[in-house]
Amino acid sequence: MLALNGPRSPDLLNLIRWIATPLSYMRSCNERYGDCFIVKVGHGRGRTVIFSDPRALEIILTSPHSEGIDAPGDLNGVLEPLLGAESVIGLSGDRHRRMRNLMMPPFHGERMRAYGDLIDQITDEVTRTWVVGKPFFVRKDMQRISMRVILRAVFGLEQSRSHEMEALIGTVLDLLSNPFGVSFLYFPFLRRDFGSLTPWGSFVRKRERIDQLIYDEIADRRAHPDDARNDILSLLMSARTQDGEYLTDNELRDEMVTLLAAGHETTATALTWAFYWIHKLPEVRERLLAEFRLPDAADHGAISRLPYLNAVCSETLRIYPVGMLTFPRKTTSRVDVMGYVLEPGTIVAGSIYLTHRRKEIYPNPEKFRPERFLERRFSGFEYLPFGAGARRCIGMAFAQFEMKLVIRKILSSFELGLVGARRVRPVRRGLTAGPSPFRMVVVKQVRVER
Repeated sequence: MLALNGPRSPDLLNLIRWIATPLSYMRSCNERYGDCFIVKVGHGRGRTVIFSDPRALEIILTSPHSEGIDAPGDLNGVLEPLLGAESVIGLSGDRHRRMRNLMMPPFHGERMRAYGDLIDQITDEVTRTWVVGKPFFVRKDMQRISMRVILRAVFGLEQSRSHEMEALIGTVLDLLSNPFGVSFLYFPFLRRDFGSLTPWGSFVRKRERIDQLIYDEIADRRAHPDDARNDILSLLMSARTQDGEYLTDNELRDEMVTLLAAGHETTATALTWAFYWIHKLPEVRERLLAEFRLPDAADHGAISRLPYLNAVCSETLRIYPVGMLTFPRKTTSRVDVMGYVLEPGTIVAGSIYLTHRRKEIYPNPEKFRPERFLERRFSGFEYLPFGAGARRCIGMAFAQFEMKLVIRKILSSFELGLVGARRVRPVRRGLTAGPSPFRMVVVKQVRVER
């Protein structure tokens, strides 16, 4: 039986390190304690056992409840102040499966591909403001693109409500984007409302206004039903459970905010990293442009299947995954995971970041090298930027589809360059990790010859 080891410093200090510098903290634990260590990362009141060996991840992420491992939603309670109590992320058991089954169809197949023209249109809208020679912060515009895609595809919002929602969601996520802001989620005693000019007070008021906009939209849809609408909110409003019940307004609100917050922020981060690497390494850009000229890149479906574009997106999500850990699990009985005996009630999670940095799987893991995804296929436990098992991201296919269309659209329209030689590094952004701020500049407008 192997012993569980981890930092001996106080839990509060460990949690502060996790909040402030999560990636370096995980690296230092991995270097000192190996593939498995126990730390305080905010999953409930106890410590969490972290694994990064794919063999261990397969056990903890796919074992059924009957084999001693469960995936309870209450372990994700840190997200409740933003997402609400009815979010699919916080549900467990049958309620979780029911909600996933209702939410999955719009993000797959023909329904998803129908949003291709919308993604192109929104990318054109945002990049129309770019001026040759004028630097811009990449992340801000990637956020605008991903936010508008979510607002129109998920909500189908009209312009007036859409503009206000875009501004409010952006502000709320910015409030939680740094270590100080995200501390409100990890430390409940900090949630003190001393008015709209204080951080938590501002968050609460903006959240209330977001809720009001969503409830107004739901009320309008109920008062004026339109069977022709195909946005995701309309589809969820018309969906029924196996018991023949419709979703309540509270359930609809929480799922909409979940899709807004999770779908917008993660895709924006991935796109920002992609444009950094594509322009940091000119040979990557040139190979992408050559692929875009091929007859096989004739439509949105074909673009999403381009092998090198897929490899670039995959490597972007490997080298600095947006989600650092899988959603946590809890043991319900005594479980042996590769020699580590976990007692009932032990919280376990996989480190996506450390798994993606394993040298025996990804030689020279610090190097951005898309070709590795052309040379071999990785298992779902060697490569898991969207998690795995029952808690895998619902919007995985949609996020990858959006990434590919936005990259193709922008590279086909602009020659861009990085501004300055300052090193871009991963930093905490809310509950995820993203690049430190950097700027790009339009060198010239171009069109790829077809």
